[in-house]
Amino acid sequence: MTIKSGESGTTYRNRLTKSIVLAIRKLMQKGQPDRESLDMAAYVVLALEKIEESIDSSATAWEKRDYWLKVDRFRMDWAWTENRRLLLEMAVLAQNWGEIASELILVAQQFNKIEVSDKNRLGEPWIGAWEVLRERGK
Repeated sequence: MTIKSGESGTTYRNRLTKSIVLAIRKLMQKGQPDRESLDMAAYVVLALEKIEESIDSSATAWEKRDYWLKVDRFRMDWAWTENRRLLLEMAVLAQNWGEIASELILVAQQFNKIEVSDKNRLGEPWIGAWEVLRERGK
């Protein structure tokens, strides 16, 4: 989940948002939570964190150019990410599937205009995300 060489912050956020939508879509298709479900939910937490980081770096660059109105609008548009990420992270670490589902629905609503093709090249970026989140949460 790192920014690729030559990739802009916008392109990076678009890739992350599409992968979040894909993870939520696949997770909601599952009948019962399993190991992969934990990976998917944890991935959404980690991807939201990366989006937050990219927002800060983009905003900082614009502030240096005195684009104050653009920065304020941009930060307001993405202000929801931190709260959603924190609540989802607590639910995932507690493996509280009721809360996880509620938080993922709220995240999905924010990305309701994002389209992900069935023939995407995103793969399964969530593999191993549960281990990363769990280790970090200790």
